[in-house]
Order: sequence, then C-alpha cells, then structure tokens
Amino acid sequence: MRTTSDAIHLTLYKLAGAALAEHQNFEQLGSPSLPHGPVSKLLPWRLQQVSMVHSKPALLCTKACLLLFPIGHLHLLAKSGPDVFRAIAKEYGPIFRFHMGRQPLVIVANAELCKEVGIKKFKDIRNRSTPPPTVGSLHQDALFLTRDSTWSAMRNTVVPLYQPARLAGLIPVMQSYVDALVANIAGYPDQDCVPFCQLSLRMAIDIIGKTAFGIEFGLSKNSMDSGSETDGSEGDDDVREFLKEYKRSMEFIKMDLSSSLSTILGLFLPCVQTPCRRLLRRVPGTADYKMSENERRLCRRIDAIIAHRRRDRAERRRTDGDGDAGDRSAPLDFIAALLDAMENGGGGGKELVQLEDRHVRALAYEHLIAGTKTTAFTLSSVVYLVSSHPSVEEKLLRELDAFAPPRAPNADELQTMFPYLDQVIKEAMRFHLVSPLIARQTSERVEIAGYVLPKGACVWLAPGVLARDAGEFPEPEEFRPERFAAEAEEERARHPYAHIPFGVGPRACIGHKFALQQVKLAVVGLYRRYVFRHAAAMESPIQFDFDLVLAFRHGVKLRTIRRE
Repeated sequence: MRTTSDAIHLTLYKLAGAALAEHQNFEQLGSPSLPHGPVSKLLPWRLQQVSMVHSKPALLCTKACLLLFPIGHLHLLAKSGPDVFRAIAKEYGPIFRFHMGRQPLVIVANAELCKEVGIKKFKDIRNRSTPPPTVGSLHQDALFLTRDSTWSAMRNTVVPLYQPARLAGLIPVMQSYVDALVANIAGYPDQDCVPFCQLSLRMAIDIIGKTAFGIEFGLSKNSMDSGSETDGSEGDDDVREFLKEYKRSMEFIKMDLSSSLSTILGLFLPCVQTPCRRLLRRVPGTADYKMSENERRLCRRIDAIIAHRRRDRAERRRTDGDGDAGDRSAPLDFIAALLDAMENGGGGGKELVQLEDRHVRALAYEHLIAGTKTTAFTLSSVVYLVSSHPSVEEKLLRELDAFAPPRAPNADELQTMFPYLDQVIKEAMRFHLVSPLIARQTSERVEIAGYVLPKGACVWLAPGVLARDAGEFPEPEEFRPERFAAEAEEERARHPYAHIPFGVGPRACIGHKFALQQVKLAVVGLYRRYVFRHAAAMESPIQFDFDLVLAFRHGVKLRTIRRE
C-alpha cells in the first residue's frame, strides 16, 4: 500500500504537459528523454552550488530559463513519463533541478541523498508537497496530506492499528478472498486468456472493503457476472453506488485532457486557480462541478457507513452486556478501530489527534485509494515476471511445496518460511516500481549535498532511478530475485536505502506490512493450484501507464496450467 499524493502531484503536472505537447509544436529532441541542443541551453539542469556560508539559496532561475516560461520541462515528462528522470540523472548527476511549469523541483536520485532527505534532515523536510486547491477535504483530512504536528499526532493514533498481532488476525479475512481469486481463475471460461489484473484488483478491493470499512463489497463473488471491477455486490445498491462513485473519483485525476480547467490553469497561473475553481464548481457540466459533486456523494456514503458501524457496535454492546471482551478478541475493521480510538480519547500517552468523523471518513477512504491498485499491480507483476522466468518459477515452487500443511500459512510462517518468495516480491517491486517518485517540501531553509534550499522548496526523491542504478543493482534489466538473498554479496554491498518501494523514514507507508501480507498469501494460494504462462494475447514488450500509480496499459493476460 503506497502513498498516492506523490502520484496525484505527478498526474496533475504531467496532465498539463500532455496538453501542451498536444497543442504546441516543440523542437524535435532526437532522444525521447534526454535533453540536448538549444532546449538544454535554455533550461538549467544543474543546481547552482554554493558554499555553506553563502546567503543565497541554490534555486535560482536564469533569465534564459524564462524564455520557455511557463512550459519548463513538462513536454519531456509528457513524452517519456518518469523514465525521463533516469536519463537526466545519468547526464547531470544525482541531484538536479526540474521545472514543472512554473514550479521548480529538486530531484534527488541517489541512495545516500534519499537517506539524508528522508531521515537525517526529516525535521526540516517532513511534509509532502503542498497539494493543489483541487484536492478536496476527503484527501486532505487523511494521513497522506496532513502536515507538521497534525500529521505527527494522527500518525501516532493510526500506527497501533498496524501492529503485528492485529495484522495476524486479518489473515483469515484475506485468505477468504485469496480463495475466491483462485476460484474465479478456475471458473474463468477462457483458461488461455485470464485477465489477471482485473481479478486481482477485485480481490484487493474486497479485502479493503472488509478490513477497512467492515462491509462486503462482493466483487470477487460477482466477478463472473460483470465486466467491471466496481459493480459491487448484487442486492446491495448502497455498496454498488459507493463503488461507482469511487471509480469516478479515480477518473477525475487520470492523465488525459478530461481533467478540470482549474487544475491545468493552476500549473501556469496559480493566482487564478482558486477563484477559477470556486466559479467552475458552480457551473453544471464542468469537470470542477462534477468533481465537487462526486466528493459530496462519496462523503455522504462513507458517513452513512460510519454511522451504520457505530450503531452495530452499540447494539452489540447492549446485547452482550459490556461487550468489550468480545470486541477485543475479534479483529476489528479499520473504521471500528478508529471509532474505538475516538471513544478512548486517542488512547492517551503520546501526542495524539482528537479524531472526528471527517478524519475517520478520510482515513478509511485513503485505504481504498492507496491499498487496492498498488497491491493488485504488485501481485500481477510478480506473476507476470515469474511466468516468463522458468528457473525462478522452479525455485519458488520448491519452496512453496515444502510447506506441508494444506492450510494457509499463519503470520509467523509467512515471515520465516518463505525467504525466496520475499526475494521474488522485492525484485518484482524493483523491476516494476509502482510509485517512482516521492514528493516532499522543505519547512525550513536546509542544505542538501552542498546546495542550500529555501523554505517551501519542493524536493522529490526518485526511487525509480535508484531501482535501475547499475552501481546498486548490477545488470538492472535482468529479473534476478537472488540479488536480495541475505547471503548474496550484492545484497551486502548495496546501500540500505537503494531499494525504497514504500518510501523512507517516518513518512514511509505505514501499511506496507498489510500489503505484503496480502501479496504473500495470494502467491502461496495461486501457485498451489496453478502455474502461469503469458497468453497469446499478451503484448510484448509490456506497456505501462502512469496515472495514480504505475499500471499495465492493457492488463496482464495469462494462460493457466493446473498443477497435478
């Protein structure tokens, strides 16, 4: 489960770049990602290095840069996606300036510098980049986009909900949907072309429905009857409508020209974005109006779920007397756990936030947007890569078959009995990194690698560049899980922050163990019954889209082979 605010920023910026690329004629650059010729002369890539006692910040824009105002480097990002940062880092070094329209970014593409930004200088670079005004309260009230002391207090409240004991209690719920995924694959009419991405996304959404909202979405059970991944459980109109609203909300921030006018204007004329949004959100038919109405409907539906969960808990307590022991013995869904925290005043002790219903609403919804597509993509990536590497598959099957019990593994067994599976997942996440950028913003004047950055500077880490660094990962284009083996020389020599798929430091994804538990259970369940091969309809080479997160453009289509 990975933060989506970084992806939201990149989505909005690349959206504007796509619009520019479509409507303006840019100079032909020769290479899709590496700047050269007159354009590179106009746009400074290297930061101006200054001494530690220099009074001026390093983010100085030359007059030549203003000649391409307000385009910046957006056309490069629109043309090549996040891969452009790897080419620039190779040419200009591990820290450089990249202009997204009027907004200068400092891109950090080095493991030691990522550690410096994410850990050593965290107190000065603790917040994510300021979200645009188009991001509504449903996102801003959650953990991703809160800032400073509010973020610290909310994190202290939420972190206990991811303790190992509670995650272990969620295994039976997760396993039930893994079993449903296996059954859906078995029942799919065309075993030579199974749409694995679609089925795995249904599983991930159902798991979040039960573990975060405490309700049955029913997508896995309904997968044979509908082509959409968000139709919802039959007979439950509220769930179905809620999932449709969720799907619409994801479409509003995808990277094409359907985004709102205020979003695009904000990149080039920030001063008009807020008044423009206030005006357009009142005009029926505009994208801003549709976004605003969609968020209102989502809030109402989530509030109704919260109210229902509160009534259920009150009724259970009346029925069972004090009811506390029963509640504590059963694994709580996330909303129920947050309602407990509200009733207990946050639990006492550390600095905690006083939760309100709006926080519960936002935190629960955050699980849905951060813990579904990311998990489904990671699982799809594992199966896609293993299916085309016979030696990896053989070694993985030997390890899984050595687990003798016919039941699902428990939490301790998942942690200790599948070391090669851990390596396969790590290598798949390196090979296809679901979120290649991490957005941060300085809260004070700070020095990084000899460059002085002013307060409010945007500093973006580039784990996507680190993941393909041949110095850290020899032969980076090879899929080789053994590179992560504890005894491997490559693993011992690698910088500890060269592989950071879930982020780095206190702002790293707090739900990563939750996500990995799902993926491990799914791989064990799938490969007990099947092995997979690429279907004839599977494209080669694979193509990707980057919307909220990295995604397979046309999905992963597999041919199933039942194991004897």
